[in-house]
Amino acid sequence: MTEKERIEQTGIMPDEQQLLDLSEFFRVFGDSTRIKILCALSQSEMCVCDIAALLQMGQPAISHQLRMLKQLRLVKFRREGKTVFYSLSDGHIQTILAQGMEHISE
Repeated sequence: MTEKERIEQTGIMPDEQQLLDLSEFFRVFGDSTRIKILCALSQSEMCVCDIAALLQMGQPAISHQLRMLKQLRLVKFRREGKTVFYSLSDGHIQTILAQGMEHISE
């Protein structure tokens, strides 16, 4: 197979903005605290104080990480009175976590 044939076979690359967005998305998974938060939220909806207690961290640190996760639409939230509850945005996030765990377990 020639170089030209190999290039044609690969098809069209995503545009630059899509690649930047994807890079930013995967960057989130480069921090163990964010991974812990996502794992906790994959089990149950939780408020900041619950996550902080579970991870034995301060609420400001958890809030900072949740802000980043919200910006990238990995978590969603709802208010109940003064309490804000967080959960995973959708099933894709749980699938990504499960596939990552499966990959490192092989």
